[in-house]
Amino acid sequence: MPEWKTRNTQRARDLRNAATPAERMLWTHLSRSQLGAKFSRQMPVGPYYADFLCRSHRLVVELDGHSHEMQTEHDGLRDAFLHREGYRVMRFTNDEVLNDMEGVAIAIQVALKDRPTPDPSRKREGGS
Repeated sequence: MPEWKTRNTQRARDLRNAATPAERMLWTHLSRSQLGAKFSRQMPVGPYYADFLCRSHRLVVELDGHSHEMQTEHDGLRDAFLHREGYRVMRFTNDEVLNDMEGVAIAIQVALKDRPTPDPSRKREGGS
């Protein structure tokens, strides 16, 4: 039987409640599967919290504010961990979201279409 690991849901809740304006704006486009896939906010992945996580497509979307300019080494370690776990990571700046939300949404949609879902239906695959 697999070992149950508890998640720090209070930390995730705190991060969601302290969302930046850019995070809130992007969430209005990612919530309710509007881009064709289900996303969750501030989800733990190993020791890290993904800003936005699409489990079915193994895609992490991160928003970087000014503080990320000072932590490029930490972000590199985090990205390397996520890649080892099988996730693709997309990074956008807060300014990109606030000034070009349509472009960001299109880029995420393209990334979702670049990789098929892990368990495609028989109908789509031509099966019976």
